[in-house]
Amino acid sequence: MSRTDVALDVETQYLTDQSEPDQEQFVFSYTITISNKGDQPVQLLSRKWIITDANGKVTEVMGEGVVGKQPRIEPGKTFKYTSGTVLKTPLGLMEGSYAMVNEDGTKWQLSIPVFRLAKPNILH
Repeated sequence: MSRTDVALDVETQYLTDQSEPDQEQFVFSYTITISNKGDQPVQLLSRKWIITDANGKVTEVMGEGVVGKQPRIEPGKTFKYTSGTVLKTPLGLMEGSYAMVNEDGTKWQLSIPVFRLAKPNILH
C-alpha cells in the first residue's frame, strides 16, 4: 500500500452566520474526503494542522483522529468529515498531515496540501 493509493479532497466554506467581522472573527468550515484507492484497509490515527492567517499568525493543531474518530477506510471506500476553524482575518491558509497506518502496521504520513480559506469576494 502506498500513499498514492489514498486520495484527498478538500472543500471550504465561509460561515457568514457564525462570523463577526467587527470582532475579527471569521469562521470557516472545511470538508475533507479521504478515498482509499488501494487494495488494503488504512486507518487514520492522528492529525496535524498548520493554520496561517493573513497577518502571518501561525497556529498548530495536533490531536488524535478527526472529529472524535480514528476511521478505518476499507479498499474502494471513502471517509468524509466536516470541521472548522476561526481566523482573525478574512483570508488564511491551512495545510497539514494525517498519521496513517496500513493493515500490516506500517505507519506513514498523508500530506494535506495547502488550501485557502477566504471570505467570498475578498479576492479579485
